[in-house]
Order: sequence, then structure tokens, then C-alpha cells
Amino acid sequence: MYGDPRTIRRILTELGDTWAVVGLSNNEQRAAHGVAEVLQRYGKRIVPVHPKAETVHGEQGYPSLDAIPFPVDVVDVFVNSELAGSVADEAVSVGAKAVWFQLGVVDETAWGRVRDAGLEMVMDRCPAIEIPRLG
Repeated sequence: MYGDPRTIRRILTELGDTWAVVGLSNNEQRAAHGVAEVLQRYGKRIVPVHPKAETVHGEQGYPSLDAIPFPVDVVDVFVNSELAGSVADEAVSVGAKAVWFQLGVVDETAWGRVRDAGLEMVMDRCPAIEIPRLG
């Protein structure tokens, strides 16, 4: 349900190539760092979102979604489940087209709010695993 193959394909191929990666920093030990690199390899523009607003993989970072001065298509969430709902709400408010909660990030209430707002959503999946499967 939270990783419907059609929704995954639509987010990865049709909804746009600008991905805000919430939780992305220069810490190479964190999953977000490697996933962002894979997204870039597949032609996505990544936008690091982290309180430190670090430049990562050559892309300027921002402290929050609402600080990004251009539209983002997908918000990829690498924060724990307790914080993910507020990030999903921010994604709706900034006009994103989709929200992607990473492996282990689950908030069913946020799922409902995002879907009710008309956005696509995937939860408890990783785009770095899913994108190579598209062929």
C-alpha cells in the first residue's frame, strides 16, 4: 500500500527531477548521503535540507523546505518517524508534488494528510533501491 509500484514509477519518472532531501548533510556515514548520490546519477537535482544548510554533492543546502527559493517536485524524508509528519506538512505547504518517506520512516496519519492534499506519497521505501528497477 505505501509502496504501490505505479506510484513509485510515477514519482521517479513523471513528477519532476528536483528532489529536496531532508536530513542530507556531508556525513558520508548517513544513508541520505549515498541515496542523494544515486539520485544525482539518475539525473535528479538534489537539494540538501538540513539545519546546517551545508553544500552536499555540489548542491547548495537550505535549513528548511520553505527556505528553498525555487519549486521542488519531491520531498525525500530522512528524519525519524516522530518528525516526519511535520516535514510532510511542510512539503504540502511549499507545493511539492510528492513526498517520499525513507525505509523505516512510517507515519500513517501523515500519509493520510498528504494524500488528502492531493500529493503522491511513498512510505518505508528507498528511491536508490527502486530507481534501478525501472529499467
